[in-house]
Formats: sequence, C-alpha cells, structure tokens
Amino acid sequence: MTTTPEHSTTTSPGRPPVVDQATWQAARDELLVREKAHTRAGDALAAARRRLPMVELDGTVEVVGPHGPVPFLELFQGRQELVVYQHMWHDGAPHQGQCEGCTTTAWHLQDASYLNARGVSFAILTEGRWDEVAPFVEFMGYTQPWYSVRGLAGPVGGEMGYLVCFLRVGDRVFRTYSCTARGNETVNSALGLLDLTPYGRGEAWEDNPEGWPEGGHSCWSWRTDADGNATWGPTGRPVPQWTRPGATPVETLGRQGHCH
Repeated sequence: MTTTPEHSTTTSPGRPPVVDQATWQAARDELLVREKAHTRAGDALAAARRRLPMVELDGTVEVVGPHGPVPFLELFQGRQELVVYQHMWHDGAPHQGQCEGCTTTAWHLQDASYLNARGVSFAILTEGRWDEVAPFVEFMGYTQPWYSVRGLAGPVGGEMGYLVCFLRVGDRVFRTYSCTARGNETVNSALGLLDLTPYGRGEAWEDNPEGWPEGGHSCWSWRTDADGNATWGPTGRPVPQWTRPGATPVETLGRQGHCH
C-alpha cells in the first residue's frame, strides 16, 4: 500500500525525492532497462570466462587439514570442479587479528549445498600453520573444509585473497580462473543487498546525490568495537566474530607486518 503525496515532487536533504506512484514506476522502468543491459553484459563476461584456457598443476601436492596431509586432488571430493577461497593469515595473531576482508568473505561461504548439487566442491585455503588455523575455524563455527597450504607455491599456495576455480579431468588438475579484490564481491550477498538500498554501502567512493550521508573509507564496516562502532583500531573485531560464543572486547590485534 502506498500513499499519494500532496505535491507531485518534494525534496528533503539527504533523502530521495517523494513522488506519486506513476512517476516512481516510470523512473523504475527506465532504470530496469539499464539493469537488464548490465545483466546481459555479465552473461557475456561469464561466457568469456568459460572460454579461458587452463593451466595444469600437480594434484598430488599435499595440503594439511584436520586429519593431516592430504593430496590437493582430494579437495574435489570426487566432483569434477572445485572453487577455493585463499584466506590471508597473520602468524601468531589472535582471532580478532585475522584479516577483516577474508573473514567477511569466508562468512558468506558457509554452505556449498547448491554448488555441490552442480558438481562443484568448495574449500578454504590459508598459509597459516594448521595448529593456529584449527582453533580459529572452531571459534568462527565454519563448516566448510579448511586446509593449510603453508610453504606451497601458487596457485594452491602463494599469494592469498583470491577466489580460484579448478577443473579435474581424471587425476589431472587444472586452474581455470582466479580473481581478487572487488572480483571477490560476487560471494558477498550483503554488499549486493546494500547496493539496492538508498544509502548503498556508505562508502566515500560511491557516487551519491548531494546531501547524502558522508561515506566512510572503503570497507569501513568490516570491523567494529564491542558497542558496534566501526573501527580499524585495536579494540575491534571483524564483524562476524561478535556473533560467536566467547567473543569479548579486545585491546590488541596481536599482529605486525603483512599477512601471508
């Protein structure tokens, strides 16, 4: 149910203009044309990804999981395809000191049921030592398989922060695709929903109308303090951690230097 404003168009600072239903529908229909074009362009990009060449790697290289070393080939779980997220790691840091962005990404990848139904397995890889990784995984309540790739070369190990796709042909393994940075946003449903809202992500780089709330720096909301205030300081945790049993206020991130 909607109401008809007394005036066909009114404007309040920091808010969308108020219009009647017909005017709103016309504007919505105009935007829908652009949205459909964006969807079709995305379809074309996906088609191009499916036509990328691939590179073979050694599927017998061993990664370390909860039951010790296993060959990378086992991560496919008998399926033909595999998607992994490569999670950054700060050696020796407590749970709150681990990568905010990677925590955000991993939190949105809790369930692979629909991937599995399409013949795709999923796993998270990190260069952290397994004796440090295991308690973090338990604290976060992650249900997806995690593995340490400490000391391994790319594309299994190496630089972290990537989504990587692999294809299995018998016992042969191939890397078919990888992306990082904003390319990883495809798994973050929260960002997709925020992009639909009037105020978006609340980040300074966004193109907003004059009078909109001032945005913060990129990804400002990935870490908050115990009171829910966004912070990158030592009193904060990555946002998903506050929902975990035993999460307490902190005073240090316990990390120095670049992550692995």
